[in-house]
Amino acid sequence: MTQSQLEEKSGDAQSTDLRREGDILVSGGGIYVNDIELPGMLHAAILRSPHPHARIVSVDVAPALARPGVHCALGGAEAVELAGPIPHFFDPSVVGGKTTEFRVLAVDRVRWVGEPVAAVVAGSLADAEAALEHIEVVYEELPAVIEIDEALADGAQTVFDEWGDNVLIDLPFVEGDADAELAACDHTLSGEFEQHRLQTAPMEPRGYLGHWERGDRVTLYASTQNPHPLRTTLATVLDLPETRIRVVAPRLGGGFGQKFNGYAEEPLVCVLSRLAGAPVKWVETRADSLLIGAREYRHRFTIGFDDDGRVRAIRDRIWGNVGCLATWGGWSMTYPAGMIFPGPYKVHHYAIESMAVVTNKAPWNGARGYGKESGCVALERMIDLVAEYLGMDPAEVRRRNFIPADEFPYWFAMKHLDSGNYEGVLDKLLTLVDYDGLREEQRRAREEGRLFGVGLAFELTPEGGDFAGSFVRGFDTSTVRLSPTGTVTVLTGVTSPGTGNETSIAWLVAREFGIPADSVEVVQGDTDACPFGFGNFSSRSLSAGGGAAFLAARELRDRIAVAAALMLGSKDAPEELRFEGGRIVAPNGDSIEFTVVCEEIFKRAYATPGLWEGQLEVTRTDLPHNFHHVPDELGRMSAYPSYPNSAHLCVCDIDRDLGLVNVLRYAYVDDCGVVISPRFVEGQVSGAVAMGIGAALWEHLPYSADGQPLARHLKAYVPPRASDLPAFESDRQVTPSPYTTLGTKGAGETGVGGAMASTANAVNDALSPLGVRLHRTPFNGPNVLAAIRGAKAG
Repeated sequence: MTQSQLEEKSGDAQSTDLRREGDILVSGGGIYVNDIELPGMLHAAILRSPHPHARIVSVDVAPALARPGVHCALGGAEAVELAGPIPHFFDPSVVGGKTTEFRVLAVDRVRWVGEPVAAVVAGSLADAEAALEHIEVVYEELPAVIEIDEALADGAQTVFDEWGDNVLIDLPFVEGDADAELAACDHTLSGEFEQHRLQTAPMEPRGYLGHWERGDRVTLYASTQNPHPLRTTLATVLDLPETRIRVVAPRLGGGFGQKFNGYAEEPLVCVLSRLAGAPVKWVETRADSLLIGAREYRHRFTIGFDDDGRVRAIRDRIWGNVGCLATWGGWSMTYPAGMIFPGPYKVHHYAIESMAVVTNKAPWNGARGYGKESGCVALERMIDLVAEYLGMDPAEVRRRNFIPADEFPYWFAMKHLDSGNYEGVLDKLLTLVDYDGLREEQRRAREEGRLFGVGLAFELTPEGGDFAGSFVRGFDTSTVRLSPTGTVTVLTGVTSPGTGNETSIAWLVAREFGIPADSVEVVQGDTDACPFGFGNFSSRSLSAGGGAAFLAARELRDRIAVAAALMLGSKDAPEELRFEGGRIVAPNGDSIEFTVVCEEIFKRAYATPGLWEGQLEVTRTDLPHNFHHVPDELGRMSAYPSYPNSAHLCVCDIDRDLGLVNVLRYAYVDDCGVVISPRFVEGQVSGAVAMGIGAALWEHLPYSADGQPLARHLKAYVPPRASDLPAFESDRQVTPSPYTTLGTKGAGETGVGGAMASTANAVNDALSPLGVRLHRTPFNGPNVLAAIRGAKAG
């Protein structure tokens, strides 16, 4: 589908830019997990390990049971009898990695500060938290490994003794002969880039409310992105049929991958509810939310290129400090971190190795960008280093290496790129910012002695991943149901993490029927109501779930058109009827109300000749048709079906005395294929850009040398405020995907990597007159000032 085809006859369905129930959200009326109260509800608090690595000698919950208001308490040894092992959200063994078993509470060893050890349930949260202090735990501390070099050293303490080392998995991404090609290049440059640990910091932390009812029926209200896979997990852990389990995901105050399933607290609250004989709620504190992290990578690279700026070969060794392995799958971000190479550039000789290293830091969780942002930053730093070495403009080096628009679809060894016009996107960006004028402004600023930097970056963002053998799948399912009065219900397996995709899905369905979008109700996140689906991840909700709803609505429309033609006595083919303004219109102008036709189908189907469809309900499954799980004759595979892309430009200046980076301008142009809801897409990309700038400059989850996390509140962990950022300038290009039903790609992750990379390039460009390069984030005041002082001392 093209953008113009989408926009045809769209007026009847109202605008997609008006968020459904947006007034409720902005006025504070949204219902989230913590707003749900059940009769007799109790509260849980969790005792967490204070040590990065220790043997549990004993856990005694009896003193806590004696405290006021306490209903029950549980340690790991007792929990083993009540809950089985937790399945992995994405088990490393599926792709040849190591694995191990995890329980809802630690049994004999803790491996990171914050690992759940025991739990208390009381009538109030205050009583539960107070009782935690009376649980007696005896630990025998063990040596811990915190950083990558420690974990990989000869004779290092192992996080999991049975593994023999601390390497979870080593993932190669190879095409051509990188070594031979590097040797033949006119020039090579080597360097490194280190990305620090941080996270996504959603406004709403995780929370769960479990109710184990009589008859062994369980309901879990969960702030989760994946309610159906979570139901399957609960069935396995609790040893119950899925038919006895209901998972409800209410509104989410942000997901970003931090609310994938697999967390111990999900089955734990159900077990506690069973023990207490009442519903039990647990809501994560901000301090606990900030324990888990992501994005901690090290790149050591070599890039080969010729005098004309054309890149011929890349080698990159990537290490990810994934912390302790856990069941919620964050380790798998080391796969896209390597798979993303060589990005949008036509380079067919590369050797990338991405290693996931376990340590005694807290586990990685899913994080928007999902590793692709790290590969993007490293690659875009390489391109800028090539430009600097050759004395060429960074835009020109990128232009010379882009895959030409007329060569799509385009194969790399591990990616089948669907569509793109990368040069067109870059040109739109340069026009948007008046690039030549900006460079002249920079020249004048430098004459005045200012540290003024301009950074470019181009981001390719694989989306919609499908990993067979797991519940991370690229397809999804929606049901469209019409009532006799013509109202429409969409039940879909995809969920919304707060992005508003339900608005877009309603609009797509309403557009097919020519009715107002407010006539369409969208139901998500209820496993008793919705068809099995995989939820929200990898920017696939609208492409897969919305595509499925569109196909179901189109099939229903065809049924209704047959009935309408009969009722109008039209000799025209049913497909020639138009659905608009709440009516169905024949080519001769005769029309009938949509609602009347719906009612007549229910009343007269099978009794009226030619009206042989009496049910106005259709379920369809949709997927992008660009998965390649079986290697082709050349050994090529591709797990991602769509490849949105974007160009980014950051302008900054740096205070010489304080080292503070001030972002003066930020502009981007994105291409996510056909755009259903322009304002939502702009909001998603702008939000990702803000996250990427924050990741480059401020946000940080540091650890002490002995394994203690040092940022446990939002005064220590510093996301950007609106006042820290300029108003973003943006434009868009539309290059439809030929492989998705709607021509869409993904729009939820684009921007994180581009913002991190362009900010990193801008900071380095600003410091270049001093001969300074920064290759380790965050580029905050202390780090930048240290670099400036180092240059002065040198």
